[in-house]
Amino acid sequence: EVQVVESGGDLVEPGGSLRLSCATSGDTKIDYCMTWFRQPPGKEREGVASFYTGAGTTWYDDSVKGRFTLSRGDAKNTMYLSIRNLKPDDAGMYFCAADRGMPENYCSGGYTVEADFDYWGQGTQVTVAS
Repeated sequence: EVQVVESGGDLVEPGGSLRLSCATSGDTKIDYCMTWFRQPPGKEREGVASFYTGAGTTWYDDSVKGRFTLSRGDAKNTMYLSIRNLKPDDAGMYFCAADRGMPENYCSGGYTVEADFDYWGQGTQVTVAS
């Protein structure tokens, strides 16, 4: 069973920065689409950024472009989500999900249907407040 573990959530002032991490225990020979989903309080969960581990290609939702940056960790199945200029709308629970069968063009094209992601983490909380 592949495990997904997120970390890095914190209380940050508006305009501040944060880095979230996501690590999977899966076979590093297999490529995964790793996607960050965000669930604001009282709202539905939405995909905001994806990283394809094989090629390192990325996708960002329009709402986060320019402020969210994905990067690969030292281990292949580890990725970071750096967030700058945090806004109150960025607050919520951030979940990392991984799918091992998704083609790269789907992943880098913004495919975020939750039911198709095989593995999910427990989430990490981001709070934006003064």
